[in-house]
Amino acid sequence: MMKHVTSRILGQGLRVPVTPTPAVVGGSGLPRMYHERVVDHYNHPRNVGSFEKNEENVGTGLVGAPACGDVMKLQIKVDDETGKVVDAVFKTFGCGSAIASSSV
Repeated sequence: MMKHVTSRILGQGLRVPVTPTPAVVGGSGLPRMYHERVVDHYNHPRNVGSFEKNEENVGTGLVGAPACGDVMKLQIKVDDETGKVVDAVFKTFGCGSAIASSSV
């Protein structure tokens, strides 16, 4: 009896089951709020990796947002003769939008 009363008070007895639709991401029951390209970059990020620590002509940047837990390491490789970026890689730990925006 007490279990029934507390579940009614907490609203657990009134839940309506969520049925997934094509607009639902990952079966979470939440509508998709991101463009398909953003979701694709999250699911299949491009250029993930890192260069060797002792490799020449590599610059490394590290940025993070402690409040939400996102951390990104971006590395670029620069050509000695032209001074142009010839390769870039990243590693991101965080939410889907952070991972998708890092995918270069």
